[in-house]
Amino acid sequence: MSERTTPQRSRSVLLLMLLAFLFILVPFLTWYLTWFGRPLTDRQIERYLNDEEKPRRAQHALSQIADRILRGDPSVRRWYPKIVSLAEHPRPEIRLMAAWVMGQDNQAEEFHRALKRLLADAVPMVRRNAALALVRFGDESGRSEILQMLRAEPIRAPDEGTITLSVSAGDDVRAETLLARIRCEDGRQVDVRAPWPGRIERVLTTSGARMRTGEEILHLAPERQQVYEALRALYFIGRAEDLPEVERYINAGPEWPETVREQARRTAHAIRQRTAQPAP
Repeated sequence: MSERTTPQRSRSVLLLMLLAFLFILVPFLTWYLTWFGRPLTDRQIERYLNDEEKPRRAQHALSQIADRILRGDPSVRRWYPKIVSLAEHPRPEIRLMAAWVMGQDNQAEEFHRALKRLLADAVPMVRRNAALALVRFGDESGRSEILQMLRAEPIRAPDEGTITLSVSAGDDVRAETLLARIRCEDGRQVDVRAPWPGRIERVLTTSGARMRTGEEILHLAPERQQVYEALRALYFIGRAEDLPEVERYINAGPEWPETVREQARRTAHAIRQRTAQPAP
């Protein structure tokens, strides 16, 4: 095979994988999204989307709309303005699910714009879901957020006081798991909860210790599915400077499944081909 045909073949393989990424539904962090299997009529969807008292109904309707988008049902476009408005809902679980739904139609420019706004959301899970969805639009503006998904992050004390820990190093936690509780001098109790699912990598204090505002309590390593989805996204948008972050997972320890290590190898290879970086 000539040197001229090899890059062409590589581009063809990349295109096929991108199409798979665009059209195969792999909901980000499915532990967070509730499965709503009961079909809804159009009238029920309309009513549920506007139900301010029961947010689970809005989630149910959004799930049904996502299913219809994937089936190629054009009638769902009537609800697109409402989905965009739900991306600004006060409840983060609604914003998260709206981001997920908007990622299913990468031809809707109104979704593209709304997802870019969600990159500034106060809740990490919403930002991360938006960043992954944007990759389906060929938009790498969420790349820095995706890179954060590969890293252990410090969890800091939100207030000053005496801490009581609820977890230990090595524990797996879900989003919103209670990590610690701080009793302040004025009698208030402040809960410290996991902002995303993961594993407690290090604990830097002990129960009964006095914490200052902003002091590190522990390090929270990312959850396996989170890392896998981030690596999949970087396959398409990763840059040469991202290789150290990606290659860290090629030789990850036994706590990481082979699917993660294999995706890290694929992603590193794709980045090197795209950026003409030599293999180590």
